[in-house]
Amino acid sequence: MPHFIIDCSENILNLKSPEEIIQAVYDTAESTNLFDIGDIKVRINPFKYYNIGNTQDDFIHIFANIMEGRTTEQKSNLSKKIVGQLKLMFPDVPILSINIRDFEKATYCNKSMV
Repeated sequence: MPHFIIDCSENILNLKSPEEIIQAVYDTAESTNLFDIGDIKVRINPFKYYNIGNTQDDFIHIFANIMEGRTTEQKSNLSKKIVGQLKLMFPDVPILSINIRDFEKATYCNKSMV
């Protein structure tokens, strides 16, 4: 169920491969034991054109969308673990961040539910 959408500057892919980045986020999310194995989805969107405070500084920001029901403490731990892993992988990238949004069970639908 959880979706981790990685937005990043295009140059990030010169530092590490998309596969390495995606797998690191996947593995870190899985290590929290908040999600069923095999349910985690990770995608990456590199940006060629962007403006970060009038700079072209490299960045990684993850939009995490997870099913409601986790505590604030669990979500905070997830955020810190993922950013911590990115910090190890990209010590010189100035902007590493994540935000977590909850899906509402009542309004979520996928193909198998119809």
